[in-house]
Amino acid sequence: MSERAYIGDELPVFAKAVNWKRYVARLLRSYLKGNVLEVGAGLGANTAVFCGSEVGRWLCLEPDASLAAALDGRFRSTPPIEVRCGTVADLRREAKTYDAVLYSDVLEHIEDDRAELERAACLLRPGGALIVVAPAHMVLFSEFDAAIGHFRRYTKRTLAAIAPPGATLRELRYLDAAGLIASAANRLFLRQGRPALRQVLFWDRCLVPISRLLDRILLYALGKSVCAVWIKDG
Repeated sequence: MSERAYIGDELPVFAKAVNWKRYVARLLRSYLKGNVLEVGAGLGANTAVFCGSEVGRWLCLEPDASLAAALDGRFRSTPPIEVRCGTVADLRREAKTYDAVLYSDVLEHIEDDRAELERAACLLRPGGALIVVAPAHMVLFSEFDAAIGHFRRYTKRTLAAIAPPGATLRELRYLDAAGLIASAANRLFLRQGRPALRQVLFWDRCLVPISRLLDRILLYALGKSVCAVWIKDG
């Protein structure tokens, strides 16, 4: 079993971003069904929103032992959610088991992201979905990114470039145009690093509802996050 301590302390703050999580969950709902693997489940804030009625089994995989224990305590009596401490490398014997593998704000924490997606794709059944949601644009990379263990931010081009073999790109879009504008303004003028709870709540309550409309108008061409969905061939 592979364990890895998480160095960030931002998870409780971003767990409050419920509008953002509901927005992303709505966009991904059609893929999150059957047997789902969530990599890097953290505190389970995404799990609680993303796990819908079409899920037969939802495995929260978390490499930090203390976070995994907290997850287990939270979801122990909440079928179909299960918890396991470890990484995708520990699931080699579960090849072609999952209908979806989800990385939500996780892949940027993994140094060899290309190899990670190759391992994840091996776990998918034919027709299964490999889903990545990640922070966008290296120009926005900050001390906060570095402090919580981000190796990079992505563009649509750089995310598409690490596509696993044997999978076809189904969706590739930016999300949160209003958040991008606010982040760019912060980077240029305010130069604030670690977001405070009040800033996260302002973004989630005021800017995310604007992005839900603006993203569609702009055809998902701009955004603070980038989302890709690959479908396993065969």
